[in-house]
Amino acid sequence: MAKHYLFYISENYSFQILRPLQDEIHQRGDTVAWFVEGNNVNKAYFQPQETQLPNVQAVINYQPVAVFVPGNMVPSFIPGLKVCVRHGFIGFKTRKKDGLNYSFIIRDCFDLYCTHGPSMTDTFKLLEQKHQFFKVVETGFCKMDPFFNNPPRIDKKDSRPVVLFSSTFSPRMSQAAALLPTIKRLSQDTKWRWLVTFHPKMAQSTVDAYKAAQHDNLTFIETDNAMPLMLEADLMLGDNSSMLVEFLMLNKPVVTMKNEYPKPHFINVTDPEDLEKSIEYALTRPAELMDKLDDYAAQTHPYTDGQSSARIIDATQDMLTNPPKLKRKPFNLIRSIKMRKKLGYWGR
Repeated sequence: MAKHYLFYISENYSFQILRPLQDEIHQRGDTVAWFVEGNNVNKAYFQPQETQLPNVQAVINYQPVAVFVPGNMVPSFIPGLKVCVRHGFIGFKTRKKDGLNYSFIIRDCFDLYCTHGPSMTDTFKLLEQKHQFFKVVETGFCKMDPFFNNPPRIDKKDSRPVVLFSSTFSPRMSQAAALLPTIKRLSQDTKWRWLVTFHPKMAQSTVDAYKAAQHDNLTFIETDNAMPLMLEADLMLGDNSSMLVEFLMLNKPVVTMKNEYPKPHFINVTDPEDLEKSIEYALTRPAELMDKLDDYAAQTHPYTDGQSSARIIDATQDMLTNPPKLKRKPFNLIRSIKMRKKLGYWGR
């Protein structure tokens, strides 16, 4: 009998993350449906063959055996094993009150965390021992499967290097607005071609400013799938976005502006006047920089077989078939009431 799985999403980036997992589920002869929380998802991104469930009661009637979430929270009243597949690699953002990296905040929602590589797994294993109400399995990131498993052919317009600029949406950490004059100036030189895409939560004023700045050599793209842009680009310019980590996993160089936690596997600058020479240097793929990038990739996402989705389903099925002895998850009454109000559901 076919198993029912659910994708619980709240942002447009979920489509690119979960579609490789959807393909794996279908290949196994099982079914998957999508449920959208809130108003941030552009439903026009759904493909005709994808099943959407309109409300919580429809989800309950569907009776999924597991729920996959590329985010931080899922309501306890949604049925099925709660599986966190993450919405990105370990980011740079930290919580102000204690300096804790947001990637490692436990919100008492999940039964299974699927981690991407040793640098994430090691910390989550310590959290698993501390809390004892969830399991951690290293699987790799399902979003990366298409990059390694028959990636689409990208035909460049010409032979010039392509620079992809992406920025985090956080006003405190984003350099998008500050870099606009520099990017406008650099893009007037035709030695590089520029592509720009932002997190869906980016301030609309910043999005509008970049749209207005477009010309033959500078293109702004709004998309639910940045994969073609990443494959086309030779270098990424960023700030504190987790997307730059995905780009590094493609063995391509990254230059950042005012990164809050600069690392040796990318080039960080603090003065916009230094951007041009830093990009020029990074495009040569210097051996010292690329060796450090290789070391970082081995710790962050060592899986290049395009089979992370399969490992996620295997880990989920193993937990369903052989449930471990875990403590009961803490119940957050206030959060539950807020989620019920948001989703308009007051049933059991």
